[in-house]
Amino acid sequence: MLLFSVLTAAVAPGVSLLTYLYLKDRYDSEPIHMVVRMFIFGALVAFPIIIVQRGLMLWLGESPFVFSFIISAGVEESLKWFVLYHIIYNHTEFDEPYDGIVYAAAISLGFATLENVLYAFLQPSSFGTLLMRALLPVSGHALFGVIMGYYMGKAKFLQNASSRKFLVYSLMLPILWHGLYNWIMLTFTTNWMWLIIPFMVYLWSKGLRKIHRASARSPFRFVNRKDEVNL
Repeated sequence: MLLFSVLTAAVAPGVSLLTYLYLKDRYDSEPIHMVVRMFIFGALVAFPIIIVQRGLMLWLGESPFVFSFIISAGVEESLKWFVLYHIIYNHTEFDEPYDGIVYAAAISLGFATLENVLYAFLQPSSFGTLLMRALLPVSGHALFGVIMGYYMGKAKFLQNASSRKFLVYSLMLPILWHGLYNWIMLTFTTNWMWLIIPFMVYLWSKGLRKIHRASARSPFRFVNRKDEVNL
């Protein structure tokens, strides 16, 4: 019973956040099996990430800057971006800008959920600890996914010279924000709450604006359900 409770507490935040982001897709919801598939891919990519990170730690060391921006944020966001770009970017189901957010968040939250499960079982974890992880690392990964997916959606549907620029943004901006999050947590060991709370509030406000903008650019917003069926 305790095992089930710990597992539920570790999995629930990622699933809840993904459900929230999925339901924000007002015009053309993605097939559930595709979203679940990306969530699973996000969990599976954790294993190569761990291997690469171990190698880089031996090679580059673990200074706060190197660990924050290269070993942690750089490796994790790069491999998540690789999965998103090579599996979803040219997929027929990626047919509106908001889809980038849904699929990127699914990959990010798949990774974050497995990370949370491993943490819960490998470290002594109280309910308070798991709640804190839900509010910080798990929601952080969701927001990094929102940023990644937002710019990948812009890259796909602008179809102009800016497309390549937004593809670069879709990789580099999540690395930047993820790295800053890590750096705050590693550097300000005693007063980190005073920085991380406004940082997360800012990221959430930024993420919610991007969700609204991506949704507002949907080509399906002028097509009601009845018209869509008759097409």
